[in-house]
Order: sequence, then structure tokens, then C-alpha cells
Amino acid sequence: MPPASSPAGSGGRAAGRPRLSSLAILDDYQGVSLTLVDWAAGLPGVSVVAFGDHLSDEDALVARLAPFDAVVAMRERTPFGAGLLARLPNLALLITTGPFNAAIDLAAARDSGVVVCGTGGTASPTAELTWGLILALARHVPAEDGAVRAGRWQHTVGVGLEGKTLGLVGLGRLGGRVAAVGSAFGMRLVAWSPHLTAERAARHQAELVDKATLFASADVVSVHLVLGEGTRGLIAEKELRAMRPSAYLVNTSRGPIIDEVALVRALSEGWIAGAGLDVFDEEPLPLDHPLRRMPRTVLTPHLGYVTEETYRIFYGEALEDARAFQAGVPVRVIEPR
Repeated sequence: MPPASSPAGSGGRAAGRPRLSSLAILDDYQGVSLTLVDWAAGLPGVSVVAFGDHLSDEDALVARLAPFDAVVAMRERTPFGAGLLARLPNLALLITTGPFNAAIDLAAARDSGVVVCGTGGTASPTAELTWGLILALARHVPAEDGAVRAGRWQHTVGVGLEGKTLGLVGLGRLGGRVAAVGSAFGMRLVAWSPHLTAERAARHQAELVDKATLFASADVVSVHLVLGEGTRGLIAEKELRAMRPSAYLVNTSRGPIIDEVALVRALSEGWIAGAGLDVFDEEPLPLDHPLRRMPRTVLTPHLGYVTEETYRIFYGEALEDARAFQAGVPVRVIEPR
């Protein structure tokens, strides 16, 4: 459901105080947030500071954010739970890039008087990266790239995708884009999700199957679900053991949808041929995490949405959110359900 607009000054910290003096931009890993948008022109008189490092320690995060009355958070990189929000009494406006953010306690924000706003986005970049991971796995691109650089030549044999079965766990906006490319490659499409209908599957040239059939029959399983209580740990040991030893698993949605401990076992013991992962339970992925050492994997650092075009939407609309808040008519407000 798209976020709705609501009036400013609903109570708490934001009541009677829509003017902003300082805004923090978090987790700007690439250092581009201040170059893609003219914050000075859009928010005259507001001090805008971008932070390129990630802080996981709550005390350190509180010390950093305490002076700011507005924060722009990049997706779910930094959780804003009730405890953190309670320790930021100056915070009046919290902007998340994207239309929703599972890492923000919206009820706690509302109760604290913090207005939470979102931005638009697009499914295209994540769908494109999904196919980058699938092709990299099927044709051993990272291994062959390393081999060429080391002076070797042709040491693996890849697999073609034409005629293979693509299993889509989720067939919404993003899954539908991935399905279209699978059809173009001549793949057979099967799909499952808790509420998927046969009619919707057919619109994407896919066959609706049950969950067990999808994992048992697919040569590539690609995950495209929203993380929630109903999807956390949805893919566990049972599903991974049901997959073919020649099959690949790709996840560009959210890490906790897959049981990470079971996935490490599946890779280390050869239950599946490999995995392409853009998302993880803990991000950034810890240096000592076993997935960093797993064979037959392609790992990317949550790059699904990381394109210049997406960032222009994120930061451009974050600026619009801040200006609207200043004017007392906040837009794209995200309310607790």
C-alpha cells in the first residue's frame, strides 16, 4: 500500500516545530548523496551532513545523531527501534529511502512524535542484478575472471538456461520483471507465494505450483518476497534439501527469508550447486562470516537498488520530504498499520 499524506503537527516532538536546522544522511557508502541533489538550494539554512561509515553500536549512533532534528536513512541499513528513538529527543523527521522500511518501528515513531516519510523507487535495478547473479553462477563468471587474470584459460564448464526451469518465489512487481527475462531466455517458469493465484501467474507466462514442487523442480530458484513474520525463515533446511544438486538459489530480496545456517550447510555439503546472494541476515556481512568462505557462491553487498538513477529518486524525493515538512504539509508519510 503506498504511503499516504497526513498533516504536520500531529503531536510529540514535531508539534509546533516543523522548522529544521540540521539533517543527517546515513550510510552514504559511495559518498554521492551531497552531489546528486542540491541540498543547500532546497533547504536553505539547514545544515546537511552525510556519513559514509556504518555504525552498529547504539551508543555511538546516539552520540552521532543527537544534534540532528532530521535523518535520512538508506533502506534498512540502520534500524530505528523504540529504544533508539527514545534516545533521540531532538529527532522530528525520519526519512527512509523507498516506500517502506521494516527496520523502523513506526508505532514507536508515532508515539514519540517523529514523522516518518518515504520515497519512491523502482524494481528494475534489482531485477537486473538478479539476472547478473544468475548468469554469473551458471557460467562461472567470477571464477573464470580470476583464472584469466591469473594466466589460466577455460577451466570450468557452464550450463545454459534455455529449456531450464526458473522457480520464482514471489511474483509481484520485481518477480514479474525477472519472469519476463526468463521467458526471453526460453526458460520454463514456475511460481509460488502464499497468496499467488493461477491467473496472476499465467499473466507472467508462469505456472502456479505448490512450494514443494517449485523447490524440487527448479534449476534456478529466485526469491522475490517482502520480509515479514510470514516470510522470515521461509526457505529452510527442508526446502534446500528438496532442491536438485545441480540447482542454484538466488536471493536479492532480504537475507532472513532464507535460514542462513541451513544455507551454509547446503553449500558446504553440496546439497545445491551454488547461490547468488545480494542480501544477508547482518549487513555489512561480518568479516568472519562463513558465507565469505563458501565455494560456488557469488556475493554482492546489497547492490540491488544501488544505481545512479535510483539514488536520484531516493535523495531527490528525500529533499522533497524535508521541504514539505518545513512547510507544515509533510508528504509520503508512512503510518503504522
